[in-house]
Amino acid sequence: MWVNVGLSQGIAMAREQLGVCTEANLHGCYLFFNALEGHERALRHKIASIPQLFDKFAMHFSESLLTGVVAIGNNYWDVLYPEARPQGLAPFPEYHSEDIDLVAIPLDFFVQIRSDRLDVNFIVMQQILSLLQGHAELQEHIQGFRYLDGRSLTGFVDAPLNPKGKVRRQAALVTSEQPMFAGSSYLHFHCFNFDYAFWQQLSNAEQEEIMGMEKFSAKVFEAHELQADSYMACTLSADEGLYLQQNMPFSSVTKQGLLQLNYASDAAVLHAQLNKRLGLTSHNSGYEQLLNYGYFDFSAVFFAPSVSFLEQAARV
Repeated sequence: MWVNVGLSQGIAMAREQLGVCTEANLHGCYLFFNALEGHERALRHKIASIPQLFDKFAMHFSESLLTGVVAIGNNYWDVLYPEARPQGLAPFPEYHSEDIDLVAIPLDFFVQIRSDRLDVNFIVMQQILSLLQGHAELQEHIQGFRYLDGRSLTGFVDAPLNPKGKVRRQAALVTSEQPMFAGSSYLHFHCFNFDYAFWQQLSNAEQEEIMGMEKFSAKVFEAHELQADSYMACTLSADEGLYLQQNMPFSSVTKQGLLQLNYASDAAVLHAQLNKRLGLTSHNSGYEQLLNYGYFDFSAVFFAPSVSFLEQAARV
């Protein structure tokens, strides 16, 4: 079987997609596709060429700090790569919450484009759309942007405890689960629509209590001050394991919110963290308070294979 050739030789040979662990950028472009039936062989080649396309334009526009990710949806994985499946790749479990609707959508694959130049993102997006024309249909396109000094639309610094330096790769990239998937990453994506006007009616003190940290300094409250259903209490990863947040605000004429991208080396970490947010663990006093100020537009599970895996699969 092809999965035992090359990729199975271990971590050292794997080349991860650079967009998984990248630092923050000014602009983001998020593309969601469903594949046309019977185009799997062509799409294996097309998808494998997307990281090469990123490399090409990253060199041409070096000052833009362009990176990207292509990730395959849980439902489409076995169709596209029937010979090998990541052990932790699974749909969202059935969440039984009366107040929160997760709206899980089975999208086939996803492309993330991020850089410090909006025009470069546009150019790369057009190249990808041209590459995939006749093989996949674009279902959704969302533009993200950096807000102030890395804050979400709540006005609070986003993910202040995100892993730094080398720990980012440890948190996000598969190492020991299956050698063929070394350098890959599990991804939970959520498009969270935020009621900005409703949030602005709260005082700073009320907002800080909900978030579990100080608004301007981003200092997280001490454990005895932190409410169990605050944003920070529900996103702290010490008990469940490390994961990397690559969030970005988005806005249109009619709605605004946060694109939440959680990458992890272990899918169980992401499921445990989501259970915590939805108030479905024994440690919760309720779901995350911030969810009272918006709703999930849609959510999806993806797996971002290493560049090595994508190239090997395209050669079969």
